[in-house]
Amino acid sequence: MLKIEHLGIAVKDLAVSIQLYEQLLNTPCYKKEIVATEGVSTAFFSTGDSKIELLEATNENSPIAKFLAKKGEGIHHVAFEVENIEAEMKRLAAHGFELLNEKPKDGADNKLVCFLHPKTTNGVLIELCQEKK
Repeated sequence: MLKIEHLGIAVKDLAVSIQLYEQLLNTPCYKKEIVATEGVSTAFFSTGDSKIELLEATNENSPIAKFLAKKGEGIHHVAFEVENIEAEMKRLAAHGFELLNEKPKDGADNKLVCFLHPKTTNGVLIELCQEKK
């Protein structure tokens, strides 16, 4: 793992939360994106070498909608940047970590992503991400 790439924060209202985080971080949102396959609308902020990703559900069946219904707004996941996502997935699976997808999938911010089940990571949803080339 190279670094913490971003923290994902589930929010109910992206527009309101963008204003809040622009004030909190004293920096503008640099990118908004919809990831239709995940049923999520995202907004990104740079914070030094890492980022903050705000996530709003675009439909009631999305993972973010389910998270918000169960836990409310807050930290949803920690994303780690990796050089070779497929090799890292194989390494972690060999150590007993449960992968939520069998192969990398397209994510926001020009990334390939894979999630690890929280039951194998002390209750934290972990995202592996690699810049698309």
